[in-house]
Amino acid sequence: MVLRLCLITAWLIGGLLAGPAYAETLTLANGETITGELLMGSESDAGMQIKVGEGKYERVQWANLSQEDLKRLAKVQKLTSLVEPFIEITQADKIKKTEVNIKQPTRLALPPKQSLVGALASSGLGLLIMVLLYAANIYAGYEISIFRGRPTALVCGVSAALPIIGPIIFLSMPTMLVPVEETWTPAPEAAPEGGAADAVNPMQAAGVEHPTGLRLADTGPSDDIKLGQFQGGEQKPALPETVVFQRGQFTFNRRFIETKFAGFFGVVRRDADRDMVLVIKSSRGEYIGQRISRIAANELHLQVQHGHVSEEVMIPFVEIKEIRLRHKDAK
Repeated sequence: MVLRLCLITAWLIGGLLAGPAYAETLTLANGETITGELLMGSESDAGMQIKVGEGKYERVQWANLSQEDLKRLAKVQKLTSLVEPFIEITQADKIKKTEVNIKQPTRLALPPKQSLVGALASSGLGLLIMVLLYAANIYAGYEISIFRGRPTALVCGVSAALPIIGPIIFLSMPTMLVPVEETWTPAPEAAPEGGAADAVNPMQAAGVEHPTGLRLADTGPSDDIKLGQFQGGEQKPALPETVVFQRGQFTFNRRFIETKFAGFFGVVRRDADRDMVLVIKSSRGEYIGQRISRIAANELHLQVQHGHVSEEVMIPFVEIKEIRLRHKDAK
């Protein structure tokens, strides 16, 4: 019992000598210090109260405390959220907090460097593209041969041997015009005198006599003409041959039309082609025209007669399959 009383007395004396149990020494920003007991529960956003003596209290603002004390008070769980806004973050701390740990992603290995042709040939899709381009190159040569009037086999062969370059060479060359055959046939030579009469009258031949002994005498040119008129009338003059221009053999464009059918652009037709007509066969149908009223880079306008009424028809060059130049009475 006595021992217990001694221990209690010693504890009280030690407490009085040591001061408050939770005494803290805080340093202010101006250099002053405050020593006292922090009263937990009195903290707020602005600060907290400190018991500096018996019955004496002071309120300390967070903004007035030094950075070292603020960092020390921030370790107290209840004061952390209140003190942190007043703690100044140094540049080193900012760098440490904002430091980004960059992780390099997994990168695919680059293919080995090679030429364009080698890269295309290294895959199935690339080979398909090369075959399509090669076929398109030969087809371009075929179209150029038609457009420029060149031999198709020659142009396609050069295009196959020299891709891209071959078609460009023939495309740069001028168009080869095929010479047109004569549309008019020369008039037949006059038969010798007496030839027509011999053909008409077999009794003119020597040694041929009528059973009664009569024989027709030779007649002159005028008698031959009269005899021909009596037997069959006047013979009709021969019609000129029809000239046919087909796509593939000829290139139908503005230059071709203006060169071959220059007489069809005038309002008044000359005697040579006054009775000639143009028969144009296209994908839309067949048109028979007397005159080309207008022509453009890609089309022509043909004047077509429907009874007593004329009509202007537009025909694109790409749709023309065949052009025939014939006499209006020819079939």
